[in-house]
Amino acid sequence: MGRGERTKQQELVPGTLDMLVLKTASAGALHGYAIAQSIQELSGNVLTVEEGALYPALHRLEVRGLLQSEWGLSDNNRRAKYYSLTAEGRRELTREAASWRRVSTAITQIMEPA
Repeated sequence: MGRGERTKQQELVPGTLDMLVLKTASAGALHGYAIAQSIQELSGNVLTVEEGALYPALHRLEVRGLLQSEWGLSDNNRRAKYYSLTAEGRRELTREAASWRRVSTAITQIMEPA
């Protein structure tokens, strides 16, 4: 890294949290903290998800029928709510991923030098 450069964690791009939560939950049932940690780790520690954004998103996705939840015990034997994708959640993830690919490709085309 050059002088004065540091690895900086970024906030999520607006509108991407739901998609990232759905993608993370598609691997299997996870509790909220594990979802946030997974997003951070899979992004190479670039993206962080704050609790104040994560838990409302989990609730919103559950109300929309995209996630389902059940109580269980975490690795440290604490009671935790585990979230998993529903069939409708899988369909929504497919739609959101396709939309993201279109938008990110368009932005890349604009940002890369001609």
